[in-house]
Amino acid sequence: QVQLVESGGGLVQPGGSLRLSCAASGNIFNIVGTAWHRQAPGKQRELVASITSGGRTTYAGSAKGRFTISRDNAKETVYLQMNSLKPEDTAVYYCKAEVVSDEDLYEYDYWGQGTQVTVSS
Repeated sequence: QVQLVESGGGLVQPGGSLRLSCAASGNIFNIVGTAWHRQAPGKQRELVASITSGGRTTYAGSAKGRFTISRDNAKETVYLQMNSLKPEDTAVYYCKAEVVSDEDLYEYDYWGQGTQVTVSS
């Protein structure tokens, strides 16, 4: 099993910044890729940003130029730096990881429990 623990959410004013963290632990042979998703009330969960083990990144249009995803492979942690936050960024942010298990070398998807981000004055 693999556990993903997110942290860093909270209440911030419009224009402010937050940095989310997603720390992985457990039966990890390799983390193939990690992504941040978000879900606002009444809306579907959507992809915000992703990063591969090689460092290749992708962003949703709403995140480009404002959010930066990065990873520390030694710490098995992925970060999402969010700048110039807007009220429409308010959502629960979830971390998802594609992990190769060190038990059977199969790849599995894992989700974190989510962290609330609220952008409001």
